[in-house]
Amino acid sequence: MPSFRHRLKPAQQREYDRSNRVTAIPLPVSARMRRAIELLEESLAREDRTRTERIAQILSDEICTALRVPGARVCVEGVRRSNRRGELHGLFTSGPNSKARIQVWMFTAKRRQVVAFKTFLRTLLHEVCHHLDYELLRLSESLHTDGFFQRESSLVRQLANPMSGARAGGANGAADPRVTRVEDAGSRASAPRASLAKEVAAKVRNLS
Repeated sequence: MPSFRHRLKPAQQREYDRSNRVTAIPLPVSARMRRAIELLEESLAREDRTRTERIAQILSDEICTALRVPGARVCVEGVRRSNRRGELHGLFTSGPNSKARIQVWMFTAKRRQVVAFKTFLRTLLHEVCHHLDYELLRLSESLHTDGFFQRESSLVRQLANPMSGARAGGANGAADPRVTRVEDAGSRASAPRASLAKEVAAKVRNLS
């Protein structure tokens, strides 16, 4: 996409460059995350907004816990807001005196149809990336840089790819035994996450 860096103030340009340098967020994908994604697709198909919100919150919380950052409140809204420029898919807001909030809309504006699962998941992860820009990368602004969209895609790849394996199972199509119910928290092993924390910390140090 065309760069808008030249239109920014010097301080914003520095944040733009810092954002562009990080192109991926390594994530230890757990069975709980995979199961949440599977149930998220089911709840969308049923047009169950309450359950979709609960599962989206679980997925967001699991990502934040794995990366050792504070969580954000996830709200799944109804029909998308729209104007001449298009429809609002998602929104991230935060303030000094309020908890970060992620909003994702579940129904299209024109036809009032439930949003496609892949679109909903990418929108959710897009807003999670805004949250991680502030809490993980410690950026003062979360800008739509090439690096930002690469980080978003890295989360989508890591979370969506294991999903097909979990569904397909073995040669006989059996379910992956590692996949547990979302309501049952899995083991929170510290070793992989400690290693991940060091890797991400190194990336952040290189931003300065």
